[in-house]
Amino acid sequence: MSNPKAYGDATLENGTSSLHADIEKTSVWKDFMALIKIGIVNSNLITTFSGLWLALHFSGQSFLNNLDIVFYTVAGSSLIIAGSCAINNYVDRDIDHLMDRTKARPTVTGKVLPVKVLGLGILLIGLGTLFLFFTTWTATVIGLLGVFSYVCLYTLWSKRQLVSNTIIGSISGAVPPLIGWAAVDGNLDPMAWALFVLMFVWQPPHFYALAMRRVEEYRAAGIPMLPVVKGFKTTKIHILIWVALLLPIPIFLTKLGIPFLILATILNIGWLVLGIYGYRIKDDIKWAKLMFVYSLQYLTIIFVAMVLVTLI
Repeated sequence: MSNPKAYGDATLENGTSSLHADIEKTSVWKDFMALIKIGIVNSNLITTFSGLWLALHFSGQSFLNNLDIVFYTVAGSSLIIAGSCAINNYVDRDIDHLMDRTKARPTVTGKVLPVKVLGLGILLIGLGTLFLFFTTWTATVIGLLGVFSYVCLYTLWSKRQLVSNTIIGSISGAVPPLIGWAAVDGNLDPMAWALFVLMFVWQPPHFYALAMRRVEEYRAAGIPMLPVVKGFKTTKIHILIWVALLLPIPIFLTKLGIPFLILATILNIGWLVLGIYGYRIKDDIKWAKLMFVYSLQYLTIIFVAMVLVTLI
């Protein structure tokens, strides 16, 4: 596993002074939200809750009678994700100043000492694990495996070394719905694994589209993202292949009913059609933006729909 470059802190000292004039003043709370990557925490919370909700529904248990499990699961998963993101910020502090979307992080501006960020990450992961412990052993173990895959397999190892870093990083991003399900049913119904696969397959086209939009930033930071190493043409082909892999997944979610099956299929075909039609767009960045925005809407709609169809 790789560690931050030895010259990282020195680079930060030089880069930070030039950044101070350009970066807006922020509150302590806003800095905290940036450290834990609140956007990632919130998006993963949707999939965690969906997994938990479906486990309660298909096991015939009442949501209101299990509010304690709901609280422990939501709090626990959110904390371990937040802690993992804080450690990611700690590790990447030597390259974040090279990217526009990360150069204002407190670890870059020097507003927070690196050792405190590391300590915060470890503390949050510890608290999150404790909360998950009050659900099931299975949920606790899966949560820790998610932390390991994000911090070790992705952040410390593959992110800076392998072009397949996005695929490896998708493991941790697919874990939240498993945590939610396992908190209720430690045996993990096949549907739980279908949710895992759905999330795993969704991530490469989502992040490849983002990487296309930020290709020069990733190049400057020395991160071997697919567009940096293989170019846009190859990346677009990979995106379409991953989107196509989503097509059969709704078949494994038939317990959710025909309306959901139809909706999921329409969303999958719509994404694929958008990607293919996008080849008529000469501007690759514009194409990538369309695919990225669609991926965000896709994730929200499909997981919210999973909950809604069980209420009908």
